[in-house]
Amino acid sequence: MAWLHAYRRFLVVARHFLPLLVAYARDRRRYLLFGSARQVDVETQRERARRLLDSLLTLGPTFIKLGQLLSTRPDVLPPAYIDELSKLQDEVPPAEWEDARRVIEEDLGPVDEVFAEFNRDAISGASLGQVYRAYVDDRLVAVKVRRPGIESLVEADLRVIKFSLPLLLRFVGQARAFSLENLADEFAKTIREEMDYSREAEMLREIRSNFEGNDRILVPGIVDSHSTGRVLAMEYVSGTKISNTRRLDELEIDRSRVAETLQEAYLQMIIGDGVFHADPHPGNLAVQEDGTIVFYDFGMSGRVDPYVQEKIVDFYVAVANQDTEAILDALIDLGTLSPEADRQVMGDVMELAIADARGEQIEQYRVQQIVSQVENTIYEFPLRLPSNLALVLRVATVVEGVCVTLDPDFDFIETATNYLSEQGYREETARQYAEEAGQQFWQSAQASVRLPQTADRTLGRLERGDVTINVDVQDPENVFDRLAKRLIYGLLLSVMLVSTSIIFAFRAWEPAVVPALLSLGIVFLLYRSFHRRRKGIRAQPQFTRQNLRKRRGGN
Repeated sequence: MAWLHAYRRFLVVARHFLPLLVAYARDRRRYLLFGSARQVDVETQRERARRLLDSLLTLGPTFIKLGQLLSTRPDVLPPAYIDELSKLQDEVPPAEWEDARRVIEEDLGPVDEVFAEFNRDAISGASLGQVYRAYVDDRLVAVKVRRPGIESLVEADLRVIKFSLPLLLRFVGQARAFSLENLADEFAKTIREEMDYSREAEMLREIRSNFEGNDRILVPGIVDSHSTGRVLAMEYVSGTKISNTRRLDELEIDRSRVAETLQEAYLQMIIGDGVFHADPHPGNLAVQEDGTIVFYDFGMSGRVDPYVQEKIVDFYVAVANQDTEAILDALIDLGTLSPEADRQVMGDVMELAIADARGEQIEQYRVQQIVSQVENTIYEFPLRLPSNLALVLRVATVVEGVCVTLDPDFDFIETATNYLSEQGYREETARQYAEEAGQQFWQSAQASVRLPQTADRTLGRLERGDVTINVDVQDPENVFDRLAKRLIYGLLLSVMLVSTSIIFAFRAWEPAVVPALLSLGIVFLLYRSFHRRRKGIRAQPQFTRQNLRKRRGGN
């Protein structure tokens, strides 16, 4: 029955997505199987993105989560789609109370016995769960209950995605195919983790302990006696939604200070602790009357390994120093930029991005704009974005947006630079550079001592004619292969034309048709060899500040 349900679900999903896939395929090949690519303007992309968004909402919880994950993957979708899917809210009507009661009682026992009081009206509903208010003894708690029957629906949808992937890969290029395969694996892992409330409780405890003693950050505690894999009871903590600036002003809360605290908290989580809250939209952040920031909903959370933490620090320091070469080195080390990429081209992109984001004062620019430009180039070029890093980039962008809502003049660079300096990261980076420079100097000194002796031996071998030179020609674009094919096609075409002329001269009309048709076939092959669309990074794309703005939907 499960496979039959998955098959029916596949037909429903195909009905929604097939028109978009055909349109995308026609963008790559005008007549699907042949023809040149066609240009699609930003407005057309936005219209398609809106249709995709509607389809995701119609298909339900699993695809809502898929859309949220896609909004973090600029290596899979163009910027217009990323912008539209970023609006996707994880809010759906809550399930009936009787269904939720069944889940609670299966895991904990009768509601009236387990809880001193339980409010049957959900205070929030999401795609995978819903939250209620209740009392455990005299303590007010928030009870998160997994949506009834969600497991079977998610598993059916994951089967549909697995079935659909081979078909989907036929509509995309090689670089996108790699990213989509990784995305499918990542999505299956992420959504199963988010349905496991035991894991959420574990991540919440770890992050809470990391902020212990910080009176500006509050993470609710877990009520272990009333928590299972499907039910999660947490301390209920109230506060003003962080985007409600009018109410914050009424409470006389320093919004600039709140923005700084939020940014420092995420810097600590990502580059200090290695575990972070990964869903920082305003609905999951609140501010208390004393300016304390409250974090909710740790279902989407992630980890950063030490190597990635180190490279993220290098990236932040390079951005603060406006060191384009160091930024590119950090991106290469992080795996987002191929080592074979044209550094001059990418350097121009980064310089334009920084110049475009910079205000009248050189240091007044925002990293969100820089990340946005990098995300755009990630779609333009066949780059690969590691899944954990995609989540980190998305978190950084959303957090910076929340901070700018709190304070339009918020300067991320200044906050990040101060934090890195206070925690000793900039000094550590400078020390590493000094050590590397010292090693390079020592190696250069050793080489300078060995150079005269080596040169003398080499000149002696040259004088005796005892030198062999091995040349390894790198041809990643298969230039020699194409030239050889064109030469062979040219020779064959010459033979066919001569043969056709000779046969035609003897008035043998019918035999002349064969070499004539072969000549036409060879002409077609020659045409294709000269007009085949190039793959990979273009050598000299025309990047300008105007079209960088255009990609963000500006004038």
